[in-house]
Amino acid sequence: MSIHISAQKGEIAKVVLQPGDPLRAKYIAENFLENAKLVSQTRGIFYYTGLYKGKEITVGASGMGFPSIGIYSFELFTEYEVDTIIRIGTCGAYTTDLKVFDILNVAQAASESTYAKYAWGIEEEILSHQGTIFGIINDTAKEISLTAKATNIHSSDIFYRKDPAVPAIATRYNCPAVEMEAFGLFANAKHLGKNAATILTVSDIIPTHENISADQREKALKPMIELALESAIKSL
Repeated sequence: MSIHISAQKGEIAKVVLQPGDPLRAKYIAENFLENAKLVSQTRGIFYYTGLYKGKEITVGASGMGFPSIGIYSFELFTEYEVDTIIRIGTCGAYTTDLKVFDILNVAQAASESTYAKYAWGIEEEILSHQGTIFGIINDTAKEISLTAKATNIHSSDIFYRKDPAVPAIATRYNCPAVEMEAFGLFANAKHLGKNAATILTVSDIIPTHENISADQREKALKPMIELALESAIKSL
């Protein structure tokens, strides 16, 4: 077991789906996996391993922000020999060109964060998905007749900010939406030579304040979850 994940060796699958919220991990395990077993609940961060169409998959939370996903993804990659992590989460759109419920397959994540620089000596402020899983997600989306837009994303350290303008880095790299974890995940995977992708559902349109209600979220996130699971088993 690692410092922050109490699963025993062999209890974590080679492919991990990583939502931010522990309760979303629980929901996925209970509604999409067969014979799901809770293998870690340290600090209330749930990890479950079970079967999806006969193949072993783990789903577990990352928490919020680079420091949190940085810890969990690093320990999964190094302590549990995970090959692939697919982050599944929500994002806010900077533009009305995107609509709530749109699904994004993140091509690159741009950030002002110093996480990659000080963790691994990676100087770039924009990082790509890592390995082959991004392409598998694109192909799988077509196979199941689901639209998943390949796009850049702004990964921010900041949820609340004084200046309401779209940050310069998002404009510079043509990022139509913002979230808080993809850049950190991609940095860890790049350093360790692992596979990493991020699939996002647009939950908020920032200029108009339109959003997915709490009651709509389970139904809204189901297509993204199914896309991630179908892609995960193809990567094994």
